[in-house]
Amino acid sequence: MQTNLMIYDGPAPADSDALRTGGVPLAPAGFVWPVCGCGGPLQFFAHLPVGDDVLSVFLCQNDPGACEFWDARSSANRVHLFPREGLRPVAVPESGPALLPVASAIRVHGVAFDPEEADEGADEEEGEPDAYDIARQGWRREPGERFGKQREVLGSLGGSPSYLEDDRLPACPSCAGTMEFAAHLEEGMTRETAMNLGGQLGYVFVCRACREGAFLTD
Repeated sequence: MQTNLMIYDGPAPADSDALRTGGVPLAPAGFVWPVCGCGGPLQFFAHLPVGDDVLSVFLCQNDPGACEFWDARSSANRVHLFPREGLRPVAVPESGPALLPVASAIRVHGVAFDPEEADEGADEEEGEPDAYDIARQGWRREPGERFGKQREVLGSLGGSPSYLEDDRLPACPSCAGTMEFAAHLEEGMTRETAMNLGGQLGYVFVCRACREGAFLTD
């Protein structure tokens, strides 16, 4: 089993087609910038190419904490699933905090996870070991240190949702089926590069059959 950590890799071009947070979204012709129920534009958070598709993640930051961006059913977040071919930079709304201050490049680093070894070292009171949590805590951890350079970890691609209860898994709004987990998102390195997730972990889900996406935090 392997956890694919997303690691901060310096600044990125604003219109890069590679993994990144911030910058300008790439979308098909005719794309309309998503708007929150509060009336303001959502802020573009992340461009996540996955195979032949791209996940484009938006959250409301017009009045942080006032709109329920943590709820998968809220209009305060949006996840678009686009075919990767033919995407182009889109026009940015003139008002509202529609973009992060800085675009950040992401590289993927695979971390092997052996559930049997993790079980042997686990504390019974802590419950089942979590692959993402273990990989994140161990990132660039030096001997004798409890934690590594966790702030460099911007999330992960694929795998299982970390410590998320089954009753929080979102249902597709089109077919009502349980959506597939796609990615974790962490806030980030610095105030300039960070995505405001209210100090929580972000979860991105997708229904490929219906071309639907969802987002929540926990």
